[in-house]
Amino acid sequence: QVHVEESGGGLVQPGGSLRLSCVASGSIFSINIMAWYRQTPGKQRELVARITSGGLTDYASSVKGRFTISRDNAKNTVFLQMNSLKPEDTAVYSCSAQGVHTPSSYSMDYWGKGALVTVSS
Repeated sequence: QVHVEESGGGLVQPGGSLRLSCVASGSIFSINIMAWYRQTPGKQRELVARITSGGLTDYASSVKGRFTISRDNAKNTVFLQMNSLKPEDTAVYSCSAQGVHTPSSYSMDYWGKGALVTVSS
């Protein structure tokens, strides 16, 4: 079994910073991509940022220059450093581990339950 769990959400003032963490646990050989998504009521879930096992990254245009994604392959952990936060960044942020290789499967995707980030004054 593979479990994905986010942490670090909370309330922050506009212009402030927050750091999200996500850990994939279980008997894991490798994870191809780790990514962050976000969703608000009435909107589709959108990709915020993703990173490959080799360190290649991409970002949504709305967060480029403000957010930074990074990962620790040895710990199967991904981070999202969020700076200069805006009210429109308020959302449930979910972590996804994609292309996960385990003893029982070659490539599977897993999702965490999400962490709420609220940007408000």
